[in-house]
Amino acid sequence: MLILLTVVEIVVLVAGLAFFLWWTGSLLGRIATTLEAGDGLVRQITADATRIRPGLTHINGTGARVAGALPLLYGFAEEIVGTVTPTPERPKVAVPASGRRRSRIHDTVGYAPSRH
Repeated sequence: MLILLTVVEIVVLVAGLAFFLWWTGSLLGRIATTLEAGDGLVRQITADATRIRPGLTHINGTGARVAGALPLLYGFAEEIVGTVTPTPERPKVAVPASGRRRSRIHDTVGYAPSRH
């Protein structure tokens, strides 16, 4: 009886190991398929990047020229602001030309604001 129980236990362990290996193999197969698809994407990105790289020198040069011109532009802007007339005096609270609107939101919640 003990020999039969040992044989059954070994068969169950071997079957469990076989299932685990089959499951792991299927996962690795899916991972391999995904990696193969990603390899094509990486090759395409690399090909696109090689076309872009020569244009970066032009972009960097343009950025350097703009950065060099910024102090001059700021100086022009300060001169322009200095020559503009100041804004006229305005009332403390701007009122629309149509007058003040009375909100009906207060009525819906039962609030009656005091009128001064």
